[in-house]
Amino acid sequence: MRLPAAGATEMRRVGAAALLLLVAGCTLGPDYQRPPVTSPQAFQYAPQDAAQTADTLWWQQFQDPVLDQLIEEALKHNTNVQIAAANVEQAAAVLTQTRSQLFPTIGYGAGAQRERSTEPAFAALIPNYPNPSSAYQAALQASWELDLWGRIRRQSEAAYANVLATDEARRGVILTLVANVANSYLQLRGLDAQLDVAKKTLQTYKESVDLFTLQFQYGQVSMMNVAQAQSQYETAAAQIPLIEQQIEQTQNSLAVLIGRDPGPILRGKSVYDLRLPQVPAGVPSSLLERRPDLLQAEQQLIAANAQIGAAKALYFPTISLTGAFGSVSSDLSKLFSGPAKVWSYAGTVAGPIFSFGAVSGQVAQAESQQQAALLNYQLSIRNAFADVDNALVANSKLREQLDAQVKLVAALQQYSDLARMQYDGGYAPYSTVLQAEQALFPAQLNLAAVRAQLFASAVNIYKSMGGGWVTLADRQTGSTPPAPPASALPPPLF
Repeated sequence: MRLPAAGATEMRRVGAAALLLLVAGCTLGPDYQRPPVTSPQAFQYAPQDAAQTADTLWWQQFQDPVLDQLIEEALKHNTNVQIAAANVEQAAAVLTQTRSQLFPTIGYGAGAQRERSTEPAFAALIPNYPNPSSAYQAALQASWELDLWGRIRRQSEAAYANVLATDEARRGVILTLVANVANSYLQLRGLDAQLDVAKKTLQTYKESVDLFTLQFQYGQVSMMNVAQAQSQYETAAAQIPLIEQQIEQTQNSLAVLIGRDPGPILRGKSVYDLRLPQVPAGVPSSLLERRPDLLQAEQQLIAANAQIGAAKALYFPTISLTGAFGSVSSDLSKLFSGPAKVWSYAGTVAGPIFSFGAVSGQVAQAESQQQAALLNYQLSIRNAFADVDNALVANSKLREQLDAQVKLVAALQQYSDLARMQYDGGYAPYSTVLQAEQALFPAQLNLAAVRAQLFASAVNIYKSMGGGWVTLADRQTGSTPPAPPASALPPPLF
């Protein structure tokens, strides 16, 4: 189908006018520039022997295949990761919907009508006067809002930044998930070690109770010695249910993290056989490119910045073009073959004169949101620096604490052995033995806890620093949503 010559000429004129308007247009609002960031030159407690391991699967340094398997299972089946991936897809759909306003909307319409009216006097003189009459119409329709002031482009820019922010939030979920699985497993192994210490100590105390009970029956010791041994035994026995409760709760939490129903977790190496990972190297400024939460905060700032331009564009008129081309016929069979064609085109301009604060209020909201996003970005950076320093100092001091705790347990073990020998030789009362063993038992429990905490501090260092390992872990999820290409965001007119 072809337009009549006059109609085609008019359409060309409208198209040329629209092109001139586009060329004369501009994009309102501020263009984004990363705000200046003041960062320390180095982390306060960074070790001298740091290794370039931030871009590797650091949890493999523990050399525990069970831990590797649990993390791999969590990355594939964790519900929070799947929810985060769905959020990215939703944000990408919003971007597609927003960008669609930059292009003409083409549709179709069809209608049918049949009516009867009062026949005029001359109807009897006309053979086959059509009453009732039928009418059929079909047409292609098009409409297009000219984005002269960049409102849609700014909205598209904001939607694009929201997609990237949502994807960084998803990567943040992966970072937190890996760290939580590793920490929960290390905590579980620490509790297992404590339970083993408690059970062995309980068995030793039971042997003492049985011995003193037998000696009391033969009059060799007093009832006080039996009561002392019994109180020591019950003290150790009371610790076991508490430790077992913590083990069950940790197991259940870990099972949920890896996408299972609550239940038992397979064990690998003990907390004494695990290898401590190396501390990753890094400088404060690298966090801006490595931590998902900082990248997310910056994309949120970009989106808020773009919304200022979209709001300011509301001060200016909206220009829209509409057009239609089709056929009209009283006979349905001749709707597309008959000579009756219809076409139309129109342009509309609408803009505010008195909005009584409706537009200025939106601009003020957008500017306030941008300021809040900027402050959130700056606060996130400060918190990131603090997170790394806290993790590094915890790792450094826990190493010192572990060395001291090992020496303390060794000294208390020697004290307990000597006290027992002196008691057996009749040179010391049983209270000396009791005092030594009462100090040794909690020290042994604390040694297992400190060792697990030291491993967890290494995990927290990798978590706080971010790094390429998040990308490597992301690949193991098996459901990484495709990142929107740069072409998804149209370039500004000027």
